[in-house]
Amino acid sequence: MEKKLSGKTALVTGASRGIGAAIALSLAEAGAHVIAHYGSYSQGAEENLKNIPDDRKSFISADLSIAGSGRKLIAEAISRAGKLDILINNAGVNIETSFEGSDEDWDAGWAATFQVNVFESANVVRGAVKHFLQEKGGILISLSSWSAQKGSALPTLPAYAASKAAVKALTQTVASSYAKEGIYAFIISPGIVKTRMADLAALVRGGEDKMKAALAMGELVPASEIGELAVFLASGKCRHLTGSTIDINGASYIR
Repeated sequence: MEKKLSGKTALVTGASRGIGAAIALSLAEAGAHVIAHYGSYSQGAEENLKNIPDDRKSFISADLSIAGSGRKLIAEAISRAGKLDILINNAGVNIETSFEGSDEDWDAGWAATFQVNVFESANVVRGAVKHFLQEKGGILISLSSWSAQKGSALPTLPAYAASKAAVKALTQTVASSYAKEGIYAFIISPGIVKTRMADLAALVRGGEDKMKAALAMGELVPASEIGELAVFLASGKCRHLTGSTIDINGASYIR
């Protein structure tokens, strides 16, 4: 891969598995110094970047279920790097909040989902924006979901869909408010990506074959393609795309 991001530093939240890991690896292969955040699965983050030189990778642990942890995470990343050029706002949880469950499970699921996906995500984004203003520019890429556009296909995941819609709106606000300051913000909105989360989703959809049969291309989105898209956006080569939501779902959902 062309070294489009040489000399840039990127923080990737939720970089130990799935989409976050794929983006972290793609950014690193494109020449960026990657700060890989993880919650507890350090082995995943480290194994993912094992072939990247030590001087272009570092790791930060932060439990985003704890109030205020997002502020500490972004502050530590900036302190370590000195300057941050790119934030990949990816970390998230996918907790069931069934309409038919108990009140206690409903309340707990919504609270836990929004703590990680929205509240601490917003804290990380806010810290990055303040830093980008000081540095006169920066790039924010947030991972949303097609469920933010059309609702979840599963009635057990309304909190997840709502949280991803909130992430989208947060990122759009950054884009429209700070474009003149050289801060560009993009939303990636995937469909069903081949990750551990998709494996869990397949269990409630009648298996992976049945799930894929309902998709226009008959296959799940490779996480590596989202990584490649993130590299393009992070390169800043198309500034006027700022504020856009880029759907990546193999034509299964067109709007």
